Amino acid sequence: MNKIEERLAEEKKRIDSITAPEDLEMRLRKALDKAPSRSKRRVPPIWKAAAAVLLFIVILSFNFPAFAYYGKQLLGFDGLISGTLQELNDQGKGQSIEKRMTLQGGTVLTIDGLMADANQLILFYTLSNPQGVSEADATGIFSPAKITGFLTDSFVEAGASLMNDEHTEIKGTFTFEPVSPFAKKLTLHFRQQPSFGTVKDSEMTFAYDPNKAMQTEVKQRIRKTLEVDKGTITFQTITATPTMTMIKGTLNIDNFDRIRNSLDGIELIANGQPVDQVGSGRQSSYGGMKFDIRYDALPQDLKSLKLVIKEFVGYRKLDLKIPLPSPADQPVLLEDKELWIKKVSSTSRGFEITIATEEDVMLDGVSIQANGENIPLNTTLNQHDTKLPDGTILKERTLLFDASVQPEQLIIKGMHYMKPYNINIKIPVD
Repeated sequence: MNKIEERLAEEKKRIDSITAPEDLEMRLRKALDKAPSRSKRRVPPIWKAAAAVLLFIVILSFNFPAFAYYGKQLLGFDGLISGTLQELNDQGKGQSIEKRMTLQGGTVLTIDGLMADANQLILFYTLSNPQGVSEADATGIFSPAKITGFLTDSFVEAGASLMNDEHTEIKGTFTFEPVSPFAKKLTLHFRQQPSFGTVKDSEMTFAYDPNKAMQTEVKQRIRKTLEVDKGTITFQTITATPTMTMIKGTLNIDNFDRIRNSLDGIELIANGQPVDQVGSGRQSSYGGMKFDIRYDALPQDLKSLKLVIKEFVGYRKLDLKIPLPSPADQPVLLEDKELWIKKVSSTSRGFEITIATEEDVMLDGVSIQANGENIPLNTTLNQHDTKLPDGTILKERTLLFDASVQPEQLIIKGMHYMKPYNINIKIPVD
């Protein structure tokens, strides 16, 4: 055994010896039992980017070459892939697996192939049965959890599928966390949970040969912390591969979850043009909240690169007291935002005020004043989108208060919203 192999073997022993808190495994298993696939908070049905490249991952303080798969076009998946992923597949940048297993009920599972790089592994599969397959089979009878192998424990992140017109075949993809470039075999762990029959944990092992081609990946440290209204956001790294570009960082922000899709206002600009954002996610950890933002692949002739924090979740103190009832055809100004009070009524549930705001507005410290008493908001009901005559989309919802008499005022202490920041972070590309 050479020195590199000895170091890798030592590292595997060290990793195997690491133990998690006693209740961690149980909590994770319960979470997996409840959800067939672990997905990000916001991931499109199929990412626009995917392919096969991996190079220069730092392990044990050594720089080792890492490889991806080329030479085989994966057929029959045109309806599921597009953009960068389709282009890479057309170039034959995928590894053929073609391994089969008969599942419960006679449906045949075929692992057609995969594409892998430092950002993700995309598994291509087929479910076929001449007697017919249902859409539930795509998530029930074949429900992947993770892929394991040497220095590899990669969980599923997203999936998409498409059924043929005869309802006898399903083509699909599942995306996993990246696998180690030193693994020679990979094992897919999945659960069979048919409509009728017993739940069965299954696995399939196949060869993984990372020595067919090599292409450089771009990896750069950012290490930039920005102060926002309710905390800080830190951009740590950018990793660009042919399948996609990933920004990773940490969050320490009190109101991050108050606005949906708070990371959407962060743009990646390459050669002066924005790169499509294809997904984002976040997860809690012992060191705080981590996040990632996923973009399409970078242009091959990369000359300049920067992050633009165009807008991000912010907070504004208002201390408004709005007389009730207010005209339904005129908005109340929240500085540069608008609040529409559409209906005020007393019901059997309490006193209700139906309002509408722009989608990125979440009110804070809401109460009513009735007979000299301040009554806090009980709950919010029936949230949905509505449209103004000029086409503006508003978020409408009903505020419910434990009151039976007509209030004199609606009180709003502040609001969470998407605040313009327009901060640029230049990323070296040399």
